[in-house]
Amino acid sequence: MINILISNDDGVHAPGIIALTQALSAVGSVLTVAPDRNCSGASNSLTLTNPLRINNLENGYISVNGTPTDCVHLAIRQLCQVEPDIVVSGINAGANMGDDTLYSGTIAAAMEGRFLGLPAIAISLAGKELRHYETAAFYAVKIVQSLLKNPIDSNQILNVNVPDLPVDEIKGIKVTRLGARHKAEGMIKTTDPAGKDIYWLGPVGAEQDAGEGTDFGAVASGFISITPLTVDLTAYNQLTNLADWVSNI
Repeated sequence: MINILISNDDGVHAPGIIALTQALSAVGSVLTVAPDRNCSGASNSLTLTNPLRINNLENGYISVNGTPTDCVHLAIRQLCQVEPDIVVSGINAGANMGDDTLYSGTIAAAMEGRFLGLPAIAISLAGKELRHYETAAFYAVKIVQSLLKNPIDSNQILNVNVPDLPVDEIKGIKVTRLGARHKAEGMIKTTDPAGKDIYWLGPVGAEQDAGEGTDFGAVASGFISITPLTVDLTAYNQLTNLADWVSNI
């Protein structure tokens, strides 16, 4: 029996984490630990100045008054009676592709699992209406089982984006690289009921690098995208060039 830790950034009551927990419970012992609210865009943030509190829910899930990273760290270091074999984050309500991965709490939860030495997957449902969480859950089971049988490099996680389609309409799986977007549009300025200025993030930029081989391109064509993400952000191909540049300072 495998032990699986599940988390997300949409919150403990989100439909994606419910679908994922139900699917993976059929193949392993599952502990679901997630934020008590929506933490989309939290990235890798940790709560450092306030205590974390947990709440054991009737369905067996545990909610935490913290970020996705908090949830995974707390679960592995304190809440799990047996160390998990794998961390699975999701199913996110919306894609995590291209530049979006830098901001994603879904990705961050998986990264924290990898930081703590465990295989990890982030899985997202890519689309506008988000009707087919069962499709993403179906493939999550397949990918988890495969990853445990055939591990990948220890400094990587798998970022999985599943088109919002019925299972029988998925065309296959492609290994991809991250695409890219144009610059985000401007902030939206408005006023609160007291007449004071407030600001909202504007729409994300349109897809720019979205052709063959990218995550954007695969999903748009009806394929599941799997992108290996490295924990080490070092641009190794620039070390020599940067050393030369530094010598001229």
